[in-house]
Amino acid sequence: MAIQRALISVSDKTGVAEFARKLVEQGIEILSTGGTAKALQEAGITVTEVSDYTGFPEMMDGRVKTLSPKIHGGLLALRDNKEHMNQAEENGVKMIDLVVVNLYPFEQTPIIENIDIGGPSMIRSAAKNFRFVTVLTDPWDYDAVASEVAENGDTSPEMREKLARKAFTMTSKYDEAIDAYFRENLGEPELLNLHYEKVSSLRYGENPHQKAAFFRNPENTDSNITNSTVLHGKQLSFNNLVDGDSALELVKEFEAPTAVFIKHNNPCGVAGAEKIEDAFIKAYEVDTMSAFGCVIAVNREFNNAMVDHIKANKMFVEVIIAPSYEKKALERLMKRENLRILETGELKKDSNSRDIKKIEGGLLIQTKDDKELTAEDLKVVTEKKPSAEEIASMLFANKICKHVMSNAVVMAKGTVVTGIGAGQMSRVDSVFIAGHKGGENIKGSVMASDAFFPFPDALEEAAKLGVTSVIQPGGSINDDLVIQRANELGVAMVFSGRRYFRH
Repeated sequence: MAIQRALISVSDKTGVAEFARKLVEQGIEILSTGGTAKALQEAGITVTEVSDYTGFPEMMDGRVKTLSPKIHGGLLALRDNKEHMNQAEENGVKMIDLVVVNLYPFEQTPIIENIDIGGPSMIRSAAKNFRFVTVLTDPWDYDAVASEVAENGDTSPEMREKLARKAFTMTSKYDEAIDAYFRENLGEPELLNLHYEKVSSLRYGENPHQKAAFFRNPENTDSNITNSTVLHGKQLSFNNLVDGDSALELVKEFEAPTAVFIKHNNPCGVAGAEKIEDAFIKAYEVDTMSAFGCVIAVNREFNNAMVDHIKANKMFVEVIIAPSYEKKALERLMKRENLRILETGELKKDSNSRDIKKIEGGLLIQTKDDKELTAEDLKVVTEKKPSAEEIASMLFANKICKHVMSNAVVMAKGTVVTGIGAGQMSRVDSVFIAGHKGGENIKGSVMASDAFFPFPDALEEAAKLGVTSVIQPGGSINDDLVIQRANELGVAMVFSGRRYFRH
């Protein structure tokens, strides 16, 4: 059955005149209200005012326009129900086959008069009767609907159902915004509504006996693990996604060509260089043993030289993430059947500033730790001053330390990590582990600590390993004691004033 009549009443008039003109070209009658009718008429489109059709004028400053049985009867009548159609004919109700409505901008301007009543009512009536009625709430859908109507005279059942779902999602979010407005005015607790859509079920969770699924935020368009394109390989596992997220978020910290190797949600190798392939090799060499079964992220195109290194060292890699891939490099990587290959496109810092952690029965929400630390933020607290090169290296190590599980220390020379101590209950033990991993390479390194030193012991162990400069937040009641010991050891120390706990 072809569409014969459309009702158009929109707040956002983007593209509506062009869309209405296409409907008129198909012989479809246009009903419209107020400002929309005026805009269409000014564009040379013939419309019937809703008030002329219903026999009732718009009243009460526009609060009552479309709340009429002649509107909602035309939307809700079942076309294959004889009783419905007879009642419609007896009461002068004409069928409305297409509704184009978007709502007053309450979220942008939360005032009582922007609470739309007639719009949501028409949307819900049309969406409920999607078997016969098409409901349009998003200008992005105008072209698709116009094409189907031009070709078939009507939209497909599949499209109508999809648009109905979209319409109910829109009215649901609209009501949430109104609820939030009243909660704020009344001083009631904020209600957090998180809407995530399912991407896929996963084979299992962190462990084989746990069930799991992957959900995404449909409103997030940033360059992240969720929005990456899988070019090749087995389905991403729960742990692949967790480690991939850590790898990608860390590599996004750097402007220079940088490679990151992640194992069990902690970096085991990070390096920067003028060429991405050199950064890749140096990052791998930080801890070749831990790199077995790792996730790798780079912030430049993945090239053939990196594939050569993977092959020459017989590296077992779970996931590779890159903005793009050289054609030949991708062809070679895809010969590895189980390797997951992800492409992110251009890397950008996230626009979402919210970090969410789950606890049993609740959520913890905080702002994202995305403030850039610069040399100007640092306070030299020791007699020995760090060199410009050491300061640059400390800032490099400090960025990485932010992504290591606490208690954390990161040692580095230039823009190459030499040792990482992660996730220990004692900071001294983290230094021990970093020293064990780095060995002789630690000599001449700088060290970043995610939190202050409560005692000089971790500093003393770092000095034994050959660390020359240290960056830490400061703030301990024993700062003076730690500074005194650094002076005795001949170690330069700066305070950043910023802690980087990660749990």
